[in-house]
Amino acid sequence: MKKTRILSLVLALALVFGLIPATAENLAALPLTTEAGATVSILAINSYYSNVDLRDATLLKEIADRAGVTIEWTLIDPSSYADSVSPMLASGKDLPDIIMMPDKDLNMDYLSSGLVEPLDEHFDLMPNYTAFLEKNPIIKGSLTAVDGHIYYVPQTVVTNNYQPVLMYNMPWLEKLGIEAPKTLDEFVDYLRKIKETDMNGNGEADEIPMSLMNAFLPYAFGPAFGMDLVSGYYADDQGVVHYGPYEKENYKAYLTFLNGLYNEGLLEQEFASLDRDQIVARCANDTTGVTFDFSWQMSTLYSAQYESYKADPSKGVIAGAAPLSGEYAGAYIGRNPISNIFGINAKSANKELAIKFLDYAMSEEAQDLYVWGMEGLTYEVDADGVRHFLPRCTEDTIWYQGLGINAPNMPSQQSVPATDVLLAAWHVQNDRDFEEPFIRAPYPEVYSTEEEAEISGMYQVDIQTYVDENAIAFIIGTKNLEADFDAYIATLESMQIGEMLKIRQAQYDRFASATK
Repeated sequence: MKKTRILSLVLALALVFGLIPATAENLAALPLTTEAGATVSILAINSYYSNVDLRDATLLKEIADRAGVTIEWTLIDPSSYADSVSPMLASGKDLPDIIMMPDKDLNMDYLSSGLVEPLDEHFDLMPNYTAFLEKNPIIKGSLTAVDGHIYYVPQTVVTNNYQPVLMYNMPWLEKLGIEAPKTLDEFVDYLRKIKETDMNGNGEADEIPMSLMNAFLPYAFGPAFGMDLVSGYYADDQGVVHYGPYEKENYKAYLTFLNGLYNEGLLEQEFASLDRDQIVARCANDTTGVTFDFSWQMSTLYSAQYESYKADPSKGVIAGAAPLSGEYAGAYIGRNPISNIFGINAKSANKELAIKFLDYAMSEEAQDLYVWGMEGLTYEVDADGVRHFLPRCTEDTIWYQGLGINAPNMPSQQSVPATDVLLAAWHVQNDRDFEEPFIRAPYPEVYSTEEEAEISGMYQVDIQTYVDENAIAFIIGTKNLEADFDAYIATLESMQIGEMLKIRQAQYDRFASATK
């Protein structure tokens, strides 16, 4: 089990920091400067591996060499980055040219202080970045501040692939002679069959119909009731913003469904405290029929627990399927694309070169080095022109990470192709068949005005805490949906959910305008 956890961590990090392979020529002329000894200083996180230091990473040095600069790194451990960097930014003194921000600055704290240079005023120096924004209007909309300027260059994740997905015990489906459920009614029927049948053939009634962590209940069932409960707030087809837990009919129907599962023993009594390690153990003992998790766990963690999969990994044991439909069509909720942001120090004496370097970091050439490394060192190309990582990349993780591949301290753009090559062929196809077509974009991340940030700070945390506590109470029946739900709605109103909806509507309208 330790090996599978390590493999899962490696793959998760590769997914979180994987990048886009080159498909076009670099747009900026190299080198960026002919000045001897030119340097660019960068403040960012170090590797997520404690025994890897990225200051001398081969691939990052290669990027700097091609740009014609030397990078002066200030790298800080990821676990303490925010605590270490926030005071530095507050003082505003002795900061480097390029800064990886400790958060996404959605309240515009750093922007309001004048700390960060508006990049759109220098787009004539940033052909790679402007091309990226043209291809990604959603990201452009999220990065457009209230004043209309764009200040940051993003690090991004994939949004339409390898997201949280329903996973079924495929041998159990075959034993029952049925396909993966497509509707809520079919799903409940499947769970009941598991409860009534000795699915693993051990003569014991040890089958657990569904092993679902509490955090994934909104992912698995919210869309079938017409809501994005993952984001909480969401916009309908007319651009009107809603708050899922405040939707009187749909949210009550969602809770009623889960309460029914709980009362039948189809949603286990301890669902609120269930963790991934417990699900792994159930897979190892072949005692669970369905789970829900991020897709990359499908082959590397859950299927890997079964002896049958170890003998023949060409076919998944725990495999994904399409989302469940109810009164509304099924969907899976994707992720917002921006994971981290990089800005230029507005007081930098080296501003123009720093801007040019940050732009080169967004080029196809640099991104290709982030993702794949160098041919012969990290990858080879087969007769069909397809790239494959060399064995050492998976066998020697520390060496691989030490090269600076998938570098977390640069504005890297996550890549589906670079993730595909790390997974079993059936898993890749499963993603294309059962995830990609069903992904729904979440509510976008949007900058707040000072007034919006103040109102949200007063109300949203308390609202979310109240919603979370009551969701569990309604599901397990300590609160009665018929007797207590109207009071729950009234309390949300007294907690100023109406004011929060006004804020989110204004933000969404700004976002929609910025994407045009």
